Order: sequence, then C-alpha cells, then structure tokens
Amino acid sequence: EAQLDRFMMKIVVRYPERDEERAILAQALDGDGDQPRAVISIGEIEQLREAVKRVDLNERLREYIVRLVEASREPQRHRLDDLSPFIEFGASPRAAVFLARAAQAYAFIAGRDYVTPEDVKAIAPDVLRHRLVLTYEAEAQGMSADQVVTRLLEGVGIP
Repeated sequence: EAQLDRFMMKIVVRYPERDEERAILAQALDGDGDQPRAVISIGEIEQLREAVKRVDLNERLREYIVRLVEASREPQRHRLDDLSPFIEFGASPRAAVFLARAAQAYAFIAGRDYVTPEDVKAIAPDVLRHRLVLTYEAEAQGMSADQVVTRLLEGVGIP
C-alpha cells in the first residue's frame, strides 16, 4: 500500500471497442512507422506546471480536501459511521496534497484560474481509489473503493 501511495492517480482505462481495436491493429501493422516526435518542449512543460501551481485553491476548498481525506481514515468523525466497517486503512496526508494538485490541474485544463468544489469531486476518485484499503467485510459485500469514495463525497460537506 505504501508504494501505491506514491502514485498521484489511478486512472481506470476501459478496453477499446471492437472498431477502436481494429484501428489500433491497423496502425500497428500498416502504419508508416514514423518515429514519435515532440509536440511540446521541456520548457513548455515547466511553464505549464508553474501555471497549474498558480491556480487558486481557496481556504474553504483546502479545508474540504483535508476533511475528505480525514473522513477516509475516521468516517465516524464526519457522521459516516456506515463506512467504518468497510475501511481498513484510509488515505494518507499525501493524498490531500495530490488531490489539491490534481484539482488545480483539472481547473487549469477547464480554462479557469481557480478551483471549484466540482473540480475536487470530479478528480477525487482517481486520486483516492488506490489509497483506500478495504476490509474483508467490504469485499464480501461487493463494496468497491470507488463506492466508498462516492459515499465520502456525498457525506462530507463543503465548509
């Protein structure tokens, strides 16, 4: 689990549809074999990283992020007692940092210089799903980490 915590996100990628897979196969077999070429310079990447860091994350949303992560560890403190039997270990403080940075990036991609609660909620499953260790009871009841994250998002209010 400690190793997984070092990854910012766990993105769930679906298998391609049949026509998409055909196109992948055709490109692999019949493609022109061109070498990949740079579409952005290292300097431009650095500029974008700095721009994302400047996206405003106000104190209210910082508190919301802290509460979400805390609720994953101590759901009863947030009146989410129903989750306690399902969470063995919640998210670490590193999750809060990554959730904040991911929300800033999400807002930046959306063309804004500020984070909204919807940005945090949209990116939270990708940042939190691999950080939760669920109990055997959760497994027995078919409860997934995504379902736990959804419940956290429903139950933790925005301050």
